[in-house]
Amino acid sequence: MNLPIQAGGKPLPIVKMDGWGPILGESAREVFSMMAGMEVVLSQDKTLPVVSNVTGVIGIGGAFCGIFTLRCSQNSAAKIASQMLGIPPEEASPQAADAVGEICNIVAGQFKAKIGHEATCMLSLPTVITGSKYSVHAPQCTQIEMPLVYEGEAIWISLEIRA
Repeated sequence: MNLPIQAGGKPLPIVKMDGWGPILGESAREVFSMMAGMEVVLSQDKTLPVVSNVTGVIGIGGAFCGIFTLRCSQNSAAKIASQMLGIPPEEASPQAADAVGEICNIVAGQFKAKIGHEATCMLSLPTVITGSKYSVHAPQCTQIEMPLVYEGEAIWISLEIRA
């Protein structure tokens, strides 16, 4: 799929999105392995529950504009922090939001480098939302969404690209 993207009213070249789903999944698997020593598995089961007590958000702007999100349970967020910091999960909860934000930042950076937009896109600072009573609305977007599984729990990642 290709999208004509505009920034500041000026048309940019067509951004080719063909194959971005597998690249996003590969980027996430690499980052979880490298940064947290976690072997996550990309699941084809789109019916896995979305438990999003912790959501990391990264904005992407430049050659294309979008939002990368990572949604997981508080338990998964604590496991991510635990693995990143080398401390027990019960001690990692205070750092869970920061760890999710950092993983989001690195996955988004890895992804934009893999698709050839390392120098043409900028990332926002990570924002982390905690709680479960919220919704994110991004109008006129193309969405790539997939569940990763770690120790039986789903960690959902998505990329919403503004059309």
